[in-house]
Amino acid sequence: MIDIDKSETLTELERRLLDCCQRDFPLTSTPYADIARRLGADEAEVLAALERLQAMGTISRIGAVLKPRAVGASTLAAMAVPAERLDEVAALVSGYREVNHNYEREHELNLWFVATAFSERHLAAVLDDIETRTGLTVQRLPMIEDYHIDLGFKLKWA
Repeated sequence: MIDIDKSETLTELERRLLDCCQRDFPLTSTPYADIARRLGADEAEVLAALERLQAMGTISRIGAVLKPRAVGASTLAAMAVPAERLDEVAALVSGYREVNHNYEREHELNLWFVATAFSERHLAAVLDDIETRTGLTVQRLPMIEDYHIDLGFKLKWA
């Protein structure tokens, strides 16, 4: 999710990176140099921009999202988070390497996320830790049928 309050402070390169890196990430030995060429920049600029985006909290990670159960274990999870704690809990959840993304929904279960780990046991430990640290229940929603959802979004800049 892009923090709208921060979007005005993004450079042109950072905005272009956010749009370009959601799909077709180069699977080469020099992916950041390849991205830089695509954007008319140099590799050092791209790496610096990505580091700044991460430091600002605009992005949490760059990495693959694998098909569920292809490697390890994964689950969709949801939590009922009091509105006044939503930002705090979402930030905590996003801090786990095992969490691919999270998002707010208009529902009693208002914070949803996907968690992936190398084993069912490790996945359970992560979800248990989230419960312990937040004091909130994590609903584990195992996949019954899989669907491909394209999570790339064309961002619109004012």
